[in-house]
Amino acid sequence: MPSTGTALQEQTPRTPRTATPHRLLMCRPQYFDVTYSINPWMNPDKPTDTATALLQWEQLRELYVSLGHTVEVVEPVEGLPDMVFAANGATVVDGKVLGARFRHRERTAEGPAYLDWFARNGYRDLLWPEHINEGEGDYLRVGRRMLAGTGFRTDARSHAEAQEFFGLPVTGLTLVDPAFYHLDTALAVLSADEIMYYPQAFSPGSRAVLREIFPDAVLADAQDAAVFGLNAFSDGLNVLLPQAATGLIGRLKERGFNPIGVSLGELLKAGGSVKCCTLDLS
Repeated sequence: MPSTGTALQEQTPRTPRTATPHRLLMCRPQYFDVTYSINPWMNPDKPTDTATALLQWEQLRELYVSLGHTVEVVEPVEGLPDMVFAANGATVVDGKVLGARFRHRERTAEGPAYLDWFARNGYRDLLWPEHINEGEGDYLRVGRRMLAGTGFRTDARSHAEAQEFFGLPVTGLTLVDPAFYHLDTALAVLSADEIMYYPQAFSPGSRAVLREIFPDAVLADAQDAAVFGLNAFSDGLNVLLPQAATGLIGRLKERGFNPIGVSLGELLKAGGSVKCCTLDLS
């Protein structure tokens, strides 16, 4: 007699995934360059091509628009070559904006520049933080929970500040590998209750927490993590991620997602890819 459980599992159709339109904020890499090093990916001696960075960034923006998302653009500021990484500029939940206070002096002026954009565009509930936090680089919302990174950039004390401001539970996660210095380099949100992540980027206790909360998460191997495959954006169906992350692309297809590989190799020279360029305003 055949296994009833297996037969039912094979016959039960997967719930169709649907894309949710998002409102996104991006910043053109008009002044992009690598003139200093604040993470292991940055080498000022390695030449960069601003024209290529602009082309790759524009392709990403056009892809978002073609998928039905609304893209707002903040004006870049000369002298801030990393301002293209809009995800670091703030954290937005339910229209409330927690500003970003950067750890390294080279990026400190980005926080006020982004907060000024929000003030000029009708946002009223703004908070300039007391503690260092680097925006959505270290704060990712999964449903009605915030995952918050610490270890290299964001001060763990900011987690309580974010919880009090947003009124959502905040789960702290400690990063231990300097190559994955922000949470969004080691973990991506796929839906309201699904994530993918690279376990080795986290402390043992944080790995245990992730297994407890997300037992069915998509796990990345070292190869996909090394090409920034987890620096991705998902609308619930379409997952935009570096095209070199072939293993993750396959696993996402198996889960019913529509992975879309993109090329942002020029921006990767500064340690950024899809999610780094994308601040979610939804």
